[in-house]
Amino acid sequence: MDKSIAFIGAGNMAEAMVRGLVTAGSVRPDAVAVSDASNTRLLHMKKTYDVHANADNKKAAKGRDIVVLSVKPQVMDAVLKELSAVITAKQLVVSIAAGVTVERIEDGLGKKPRVVRVMPNTPALIGQGAAAMYMGANCKPGDSETAGRLLGAVCPVVVTVGDERLMDAVTGLSGSGPAYIFVMLEAMSDAGVRMGLPRADAFRLAAQTMLGAAGMAVATGDPLCKLKDMVTSPGGTTISGLASLEEAGLRNALYKAIESATLRSRELGKS
Repeated sequence: MDKSIAFIGAGNMAEAMVRGLVTAGSVRPDAVAVSDASNTRLLHMKKTYDVHANADNKKAAKGRDIVVLSVKPQVMDAVLKELSAVITAKQLVVSIAAGVTVERIEDGLGKKPRVVRVMPNTPALIGQGAAAMYMGANCKPGDSETAGRLLGAVCPVVVTVGDERLMDAVTGLSGSGPAYIFVMLEAMSDAGVRMGLPRADAFRLAAQTMLGAAGMAVATGDPLCKLKDMVTSPGGTTISGLASLEEAGLRNALYKAIESATLRSRELGKS
């Protein structure tokens, strides 16, 4: 990627993207600038990745081809006001802030900026993330490819949505989804221990079962009901376990969790 990039905010997700881009050779370290309010984070980014580190957001963003807004939604408006003095229509602005709409970013920056709203999830920290993106009305041809390559450094799966309202559903599903998986993994591990397995063995078996099942679903492309039926023998152990899950309301609990997280994302966008 022959582009210069600025990350406004040097948190975990920004670091994951910097690491992915630099490690893959997609961008040179000297083409990357990061800014952050924490001197500790700036020193860490400079020392670890040999990128430009600056406490001044405007200096970091000025003249860069891509500006990634990787700050918390609560401080976004203040950051946009600050950056409005230096951002131009020549730059592609990519936001990873949950719930913050393209319109809000455009209004904050002025000058009809080219804005892409994206939502990666935390497995991006190990290069295994999933992400979605929505292209603002001012984006130009090629911006989608540029944003896709940026995300692709840490997210093997990147989808594009045509309706921005769906980004809240993305946040509720894949953005918040890792936490749901961790809770299920913890519960499965605990259940194994309850049934007599050593803790380490219970965790390894549960984690690989979850990882393998997801990998099998992706690799085969078979309907999930078919894959489930492959494990479910008449009168066997699996159907007994599935009946208990249905009785306990696991499916409905996941429906409610994703709905709740989606609605919260919408609230954040309005605040």
